[in-house]
Amino acid sequence: MATTRGRRKEPLEQRILHFIREHRLISSQPKLLVAVSGGPDSVCLLLILVKLCEKLGIGLHIAHLNHQLRGAEADADAQYVSDLAHRLGIPATIEQRDVKAYQADKRISLEEAAREVRYTFLVQVAKSIGANRVAVGHTLDDHIETILMHLIRGTGTRGLGGLQPSSLWQASGNSLTIIRPLLQVSREETDSYCHSHQLTPRIDASNLLLSTLRNRIRHQLLPLLKSYNPRVAEALLRTARITGDDLAFINKEGSRLWGEIGQKQGKTISLDKESFLELPLALKRHLLRMSIEKLLGNVRDIETRHIEEIMAALTKPAGKRLSLPGGLSFYIDYHQYLIGQDPAALAPFPPLGGEFQLKIPGETLLPGWRIEADIISPSVVKGEPEGDNDFTAYFDLDKAGDKLVVRSRQPGDRFQPLGLSQPKKLGEFMIDTKIPQAWRERVPIVCSPRHILWVVGWRIDERVKVTEDTKKVLRLEFKRR
Repeated sequence: MATTRGRRKEPLEQRILHFIREHRLISSQPKLLVAVSGGPDSVCLLLILVKLCEKLGIGLHIAHLNHQLRGAEADADAQYVSDLAHRLGIPATIEQRDVKAYQADKRISLEEAAREVRYTFLVQVAKSIGANRVAVGHTLDDHIETILMHLIRGTGTRGLGGLQPSSLWQASGNSLTIIRPLLQVSREETDSYCHSHQLTPRIDASNLLLSTLRNRIRHQLLPLLKSYNPRVAEALLRTARITGDDLAFINKEGSRLWGEIGQKQGKTISLDKESFLELPLALKRHLLRMSIEKLLGNVRDIETRHIEEIMAALTKPAGKRLSLPGGLSFYIDYHQYLIGQDPAALAPFPPLGGEFQLKIPGETLLPGWRIEADIISPSVVKGEPEGDNDFTAYFDLDKAGDKLVVRSRQPGDRFQPLGLSQPKKLGEFMIDTKIPQAWRERVPIVCSPRHILWVVGWRIDERVKVTEDTKKVLRLEFKRR
């Protein structure tokens, strides 16, 4: 996002037009929502977009939200925006929301609550006017402050990129593209522009308070850093630009690899373990963030420490689980990593939820399953019965009996897998055969009154196998429905 010296000499409107076109910030939709707080930055943005709207082929709509945090001052801001919209002849939606009530309900910081309420409001207004983008007044100074804020909080590579010309806001199933046409314009320039147009924007006194991190960075840290390096702002912007170039490459590679390694099913994402472990560290981190973003819609609450905790756990044994923000968990299984609120959703088995008597012979319907039971002659069975990963099994009817039930596993279950001379704990069998932990409660177990006959999909019991002495064969087949 570097600006050439020649570009700096151009009129501000022309610079912003170049920036909008260079980054393709305006879509084909005829309406653009403009968030106007009443401060110098957003007022400057509005005035310039009014001058450019014919060249850009767009109509404007103003949105202003009173957060009900500053009493009469906030009411005056809303009135100022209303008067400005009327003077410019631009339609406006001006509303208020109780941010403190939202904060108390969600138990988040006031800053987070204000941001979430504000963007939810902007999504609603954009939908009502048929727009898919909102222009906000973030400036070059905001960009620099954001880089420092992310650095202080322990950001990853993405955070060092600071603010981007456009980004996607997603929450509660809604999305909105945020564009920042002033990202190469300083606050000093926006003040000067408003002054040259005989406008006196509103000043938010809360921007002077040192209670928020951004304000402390603005009023304390940046002046201090400039005493060490008068050109620290340029250094930070250069870092952000280089980071942006690196991220563009990583994003491209990540998108290419996602189709090979990642799979999203419902509210759960799986990553192929073997392929994932072979990736460079940078791509591992990127795919983890990408996975979480696909599930949550954003990674605002995901800090670098969360990603690093996952990275440190990648080679841990199957069964390891980490808790993440947003109600997500990271699970390690034998052949895959699972991220989601319910990794069991990836299992090829529906939840059973009870014990069910099988109709032999005949058909039995279970939640998600249709089970067919037939009694056949041994001559029909060709070859040895298959065990692993098969939903059809054959049993000696006299040994198995016809009083069979299907249930999920229970504490203390024991089982003599086909080919073994002694029973073993069912839990140990599931570990040995690498049945993913998140699946185990859903695996159907076929039982007689005496013992387990079949761990469906894996192995039958040695004691009920078909032999040369078998007179009648029980055939069971599980089919999904």
